[in-house]
Amino acid sequence: MSPRAGLDTHALVLAAVEIADEQGIEAVTLAALAAKLGVRSPSLYNYINGLQGLRSLLAVHGLELLHTAMSDASEGLKRDEAVHAMGQAYIDFAREHPGLYETTLRAPEAGNLELEKISGRVLSLIIEVLSGYGLGAEGELHAVRGLRSLLHGFAALENKRAFGMPLETDISLTRLISTFIAGIDKMGSSSGDQP
Repeated sequence: MSPRAGLDTHALVLAAVEIADEQGIEAVTLAALAAKLGVRSPSLYNYINGLQGLRSLLAVHGLELLHTAMSDASEGLKRDEAVHAMGQAYIDFAREHPGLYETTLRAPEAGNLELEKISGRVLSLIIEVLSGYGLGAEGELHAVRGLRSLLHGFAALENKRAFGMPLETDISLTRLISTFIAGIDKMGSSSGDQP
């Protein structure tokens, strides 16, 4: 079967994003993607290397969108304002793309250079924003882990509709990020931290 006119890898990824965001990442199968595109599953192999290849492409696409959102939001800002803007952009991305967001969470598998590259760019952006706090190289990495944990926890709970109280979630998010910022100077760059 010859490739369908107008079908390319990017079109496959965008269709898979729609499935992921509407039904969850587990609903993204080659059969579901083929049905959405009106083609037979075997024809997808003209563009992707199976389901694992598709998931990898989704992760790259998701991280590119996340990087752009956080970079645009924090551009020209420093310290507290930059952390707040970047954190809000992260949560907004997770809200807009709940399924695609799931693909961005795993560390890239060894040898996937494209995924390693965009993961590195996201990490570098966060480190750049946190560098204004004088935490040192090791302290910045601990702070990255803390901020990522905070934001992912918030996004995951919100995605599962776990915030049932009648309070504005963005106010909670702002206060949570402010608390993180107030605490990162306590993290420091000391090597005396206990494991």
